[in-house]
Amino acid sequence: MRVVIADDDAVVVESLQIVLDAQPDIEVAGCGTDGADAVRLAADAAPDIVLLDIQMPGMDGLAAAEKILASPESPRVVFLTTFSDDEYIVRALALGAAGYLIKQDVAGVAPALRAVMAGRSVLEGEVLERAVALGAGAPVAEKPDLTAIFPQLTDRERDVVALIAEGLDNREVAAAAYMGEGTVRNHISSILAKLHLKNRTQIAVAYWRALR
Repeated sequence: MRVVIADDDAVVVESLQIVLDAQPDIEVAGCGTDGADAVRLAADAAPDIVLLDIQMPGMDGLAAAEKILASPESPRVVFLTTFSDDEYIVRALALGAAGYLIKQDVAGVAPALRAVMAGRSVLEGEVLERAVALGAGAPVAEKPDLTAIFPQLTDRERDVVALIAEGLDNREVAAAAYMGEGTVRNHISSILAKLHLKNRTQIAVAYWRALR
């Protein structure tokens, strides 16, 4: 995979470049120091993934991601930041980011990028817990009426949405809903199209937001 890095911390950029270039399946296609660099490199370097810091001088990572993801052929965007602020998490997920990682273990970035290339959303434990909490709010006392919340979905698609929101992966959804994994994948594709979402993390956030 081809990766572009944008971070205003030169030490972080150098560390990431060394670690990622050492991987046999990863090539660092370019590095920048702000959001404008990220937008330019996303267009010129044909990366598969843009790895972005959030707080950068000039154009920040969120503004850059919005421009990058506006293209129908956009690369995936993964945030790597020291900030797990609630507002940043919500905005990143709303934009369609494929990952939100906290700068703790640079060695863990490569496996996360591989997961993103495999089509999975990557949120570190703390971020995932906070993302769900942001959408969940207070516990729901009664089973919600998903027909009213998601009228555009079929009954089975609504079942899949609820199970994804519980944190189940495709295999677990298939077992819980008594359907094949291929059927689950088809339902997810349909849900994403109908709700105008980009990944399963956004499905979970949409569910919990709707119950607030």
